[in-house]
Amino acid sequence: MAFQSQHRYARISARKVRPLADLVRGKFVDEALDILKYQPQRGARMLEKVIKSALANAQDPGQNPGKIVEEHNLFISEVCIDGGPMFKRVRPRARGMSFMIKKRMSHIRVGIDEV
Repeated sequence: MAFQSQHRYARISARKVRPLADLVRGKFVDEALDILKYQPQRGARMLEKVIKSALANAQDPGQNPGKIVEEHNLFISEVCIDGGPMFKRVRPRARGMSFMIKKRMSHIRVGIDEV
């Protein structure tokens, strides 16, 4: 994995982003961005931004001195969606009880590599 980017503490559950990650894993970067552009989920926008950030890292001359990286030669080698911390809230229930509401976060990590 030559270049990577990550979005830590994304305010979305990891379960909602993992199916989108499965769609783009192993695809070329331009193909993956086209796939995510037409997905209606909110997690697709987040994953799309992380892929664009990794692409910018690959094209940065500071990270890759003396070498020009073509966008169509890059593929997504790793997409990892991990669970993050949770906000815990209490919801009142019947008969004086309470239930815990967990507002989940996730860490989105994308690695791209050259063919």
